[in-house]
Amino acid sequence: MLRNLLTEKQEQVLKSYVNDNWTYLILSGAVRSGKTYIDNYLFLLELKRIAKLAKERKDPHPQYILAGYSSNTIFTNVINSLASQFWIDLPVDRHGHYSLFGVDIVPAYTGSARGMNAIRGMTSYGAYINECSLATHDVFQEIIDRCSVPGSRVICDTNPDNPEHYLKVDYIDNPDPSIKSFHFTIDDNPTLSKDYVKNLKRITPSGMYYDRRIKGLWVNGEGVVYKDFDKRKMEIEPSKAPGFTRYVAGVDWGYQHYGSIVVFGVTDDGKWYLVDERTKQYKEIRYWTNTAHQLQGKYGKDMPFFADTARPEHIDHFKHHGINVKYGWKSVVPGIEIVSSLMKQGRFFIEKGKTERFLKEIYNYVWDDKASDAVVKKNDDCMDACRYAIASYIHLKERKTYHPDSNNREGILRGMRELGL
Repeated sequence: MLRNLLTEKQEQVLKSYVNDNWTYLILSGAVRSGKTYIDNYLFLLELKRIAKLAKERKDPHPQYILAGYSSNTIFTNVINSLASQFWIDLPVDRHGHYSLFGVDIVPAYTGSARGMNAIRGMTSYGAYINECSLATHDVFQEIIDRCSVPGSRVICDTNPDNPEHYLKVDYIDNPDPSIKSFHFTIDDNPTLSKDYVKNLKRITPSGMYYDRRIKGLWVNGEGVVYKDFDKRKMEIEPSKAPGFTRYVAGVDWGYQHYGSIVVFGVTDDGKWYLVDERTKQYKEIRYWTNTAHQLQGKYGKDMPFFADTARPEHIDHFKHHGINVKYGWKSVVPGIEIVSSLMKQGRFFIEKGKTERFLKEIYNYVWDDKASDAVVKKNDDCMDACRYAIASYIHLKERKTYHPDSNNREGILRGMRELGL
């Protein structure tokens, strides 16, 4: 029966949950590999176990920690998924806590120190930590410290990070028998369509992104950042450029190092063409304002300029001079991944003769082997401007939230009864 409900890897996890003596159960690996699905299942089993344990301890108000990067990720990945997968709606009280089987489920947000205020001083029967690698070591330790009731256990799921991450070094690689960990690849989820997996492998950028997102490996970024850039395929004559439905600009401020403004033309089918680049050294804000006005005259007054937020006074100067400037999205690695994905998909191009430093920088823009998930701060000015333009626009305008679906309601309900839920 369970084979109709769970994948082979998920069955292995469930058997370990039931039969092994563990304190920490960690699932890590590729995207869409089934980690969160089985962890949500185990979350329900844990709540039922805790309700029984609290009854034995004559504790009328058992508490449990549900942790995630933000309230939105907790709702999307766990609360909403429980409703989609198992038709279980968790009621929420006026404090923002959830409840099931008589257990008070207290949300904790690992993305900031303030997000942990709800659990400070509490005594918990356990924790479920979604997207665990996004929690700092201090935040993770705070959650662990709260789980002090005898018999407390902690369940985690996460995508991989750098191989020196505390979760990998101190827990996944730790031979202590109280820690059970499972590694997932994209191929561990046979419920995904073959076409979906094939396309995901095809469009995922090479190197670090592919190793982490597809293979589920904890690896560093090494060497050139944009491994999929191919000048032979991506540099085109301006006369061969298609018509553009919009233009988007990116701005990286500079003085001693280069400042840069780039302009991309975007097609209806989501292809991005670098059509203009102005990269200069030792230029004041008046120069960049005049340059932005020139670009407005060429590409449209309403063209957005996504700018580095490190110089808010420059952003204010642009605003006061009628430039449609917006705060750029500053998340470096996710932003690089968005740009890399366009290159991998054949949706990134540059017009020949329209760039000044782009080609010099892109071949020398490299990962920093002395810092985790960081790039060397050289040859990055035009690269940053390109990232601000592309990643900011896509992040703000085109991002979508994944909601797991389920198409086997009766099978799932029977499986839940089989597990005693």
